[in-house]
Amino acid sequence: MAQFHTLTVTDLKKTIRDATVVTLEPDDPEAFAFTQGQYLTFKRDFDGVELRRSYSICAGLDDGVLQVGIKRVDGGAFSTWVNEDLAVGDSVQAMPPMGRFHTELAPCVRKHYLAFAGGSGITPILSILRTVLAREPLARFTLVYANRAPHTIMFREELEDLKNRYMTRFNVVHVLEDNALDIDLFAGRIDGEKCSALFRHWINPAAIDTAFICGPEPMMLAIRDALMDHGLRKDQIKYELFASGQPGRARKKAVSSAAGGQDATAKVTLDGTTRKIEIPKDISLLEAALQSNVDAPHACKAGVCSTCRAKVTQGEVEMVANHALEDYEVAQGYVLTCQCYPLTEEVAFDYDQ
Repeated sequence: MAQFHTLTVTDLKKTIRDATVVTLEPDDPEAFAFTQGQYLTFKRDFDGVELRRSYSICAGLDDGVLQVGIKRVDGGAFSTWVNEDLAVGDSVQAMPPMGRFHTELAPCVRKHYLAFAGGSGITPILSILRTVLAREPLARFTLVYANRAPHTIMFREELEDLKNRYMTRFNVVHVLEDNALDIDLFAGRIDGEKCSALFRHWINPAAIDTAFICGPEPMMLAIRDALMDHGLRKDQIKYELFASGQPGRARKKAVSSAAGGQDATAKVTLDGTTRKIEIPKDISLLEAALQSNVDAPHACKAGVCSTCRAKVTQGEVEMVANHALEDYEVAQGYVLTCQCYPLTEEVAFDYDQ
C-alpha cells in the first residue's frame, strides 16, 4: 500500500494570478515515476485537522521534472496555503502517483485525440498533451479549453509553445464566457448545444479515436453525452472530475442514502494484514476503517479520485457515487470505499488487490 513520502519544493511559478505550478523533488525518485495524466495526493495539518488533497501532474514524461498545478479555491485551506505561503525549500508530504486518466502510448499508430478541459482541468490534459505529442509522432491532438476570460487561462504560454512546436499536429480551441470577439462558436459555456456546434463546424467526431474530459461535473456529463450522441463509444471516452466538494478545514461525516443501511461487521485487509471492524449504520466503509485506526488510503472522499479503491470479497455493499471506476472494475467487485455502505451483516474488503 502506498505511503506518504517527503518531497522538497524546488520551484514555484505562477501560471495565472491564483494558480501555481509547484516543482517537487521526491526523497525516493523511483516511487514517483508517473504516467501522463496521474495525480499526487498531499496531506497537511490545519489547526489540528489533517487534510488530504489530490492535484494533477502537469509535466510530460520527457520533461525531467515532477510538477503539479494548483489553483486557489475560495475557502480552500490547502490551495490557499500553496498559493500564498508555500516557499522554495519547504517540504510537503505526498503519496506516489495514482490515477488511470490515460491510454497506453502507441508510437506506431496514427491516432486523433480530442480533449475538453475546463479551468484547472487543463492540468492532467497538459501532461497527456506533452507526452502524446512527444512520444506518438503520428498522432494528432485537438484541445477544446473552456475558461471565463483570457486572463484566467492556465498554462496559456505552454499551450502556445506546444502549438508552435507541433503546428500540424496540435490544434487548440479556446471557448470563453467573456469573448471580446463575440464569435458565437467560441463564446459561452461548453454544453451539449455547444458541442454539437463544434462538431458541425470544427471537429469531426467520426475521426476521433479517444476523447479526454476534465472539468466540473455538469460540463463533463454534457460533453460525454454529446460525444456518445455523435458516435463515440463509452470506452473511447475517459474523464476525470474535479473533487470540488473539498474546500475548507472541517471533516464531514459521510451520510448514506442506501435504503438498506444497517450495522455490520467487516474484515478489512491492508498491507497484508486483515482486521475485523464494526461499521455503524450510515457510516461508509472508509470512515469505519479510519475510526478503527486503520490507515486506509483516501483523499477526496467524494467518489472522484479513486485513492480509496478496494475490492469487496464478501457480502454486499451499495456504492452511492462513482466518478472514478470503469464499468469493468465495478463488475470485478472493486468499489470506492468512501462511497460504500454495507447491505449485509458481514462484508469484507481488500485494499491490497
